[in-house]
Amino acid sequence: MKRVTGIGGIFYKSEDPKKARDWYSKHLGLVTNQYGSLFEFRQGANPDQVGYLQWSPMEADTNYYAPSKNEFMINYRVENLVELLKVLKYEGVEIVGEMEEYDYGKFAWILDPEGHKIELWEPVDSVFTKDNEGKTTM
Repeated sequence: MKRVTGIGGIFYKSEDPKKARDWYSKHLGLVTNQYGSLFEFRQGANPDQVGYLQWSPMEADTNYYAPSKNEFMINYRVENLVELLKVLKYEGVEIVGEMEEYDYGKFAWILDPEGHKIELWEPVDSVFTKDNEGKTTM
């Protein structure tokens, strides 16, 4: 079973997320919205398949990364989250909270040995393709 297949997102705390989004848009050309910027890419093993990576500055007081004390969190793309969680639990990895499911994918969270919270995402890329045509940073 494949585990991680790529990076799904980079999230970090920001004193002023809107100012950060505007700066990155103006100076680096990122196409931004209220969530940050969505990067579109072609998957190496299957170049016909489009994938996405979300970049998001978040409020400095967010609890989204808890129980981690870090200022950032990385989201990893996975292929079969339900089965991967079973394997990780068996291996003694700490799972944080319950898996959540949305039209654009399933999410779960784990802690690494140093307490960094990691988000795992089984994406439904077709939802992003339909909803974000022409609105991504490439």
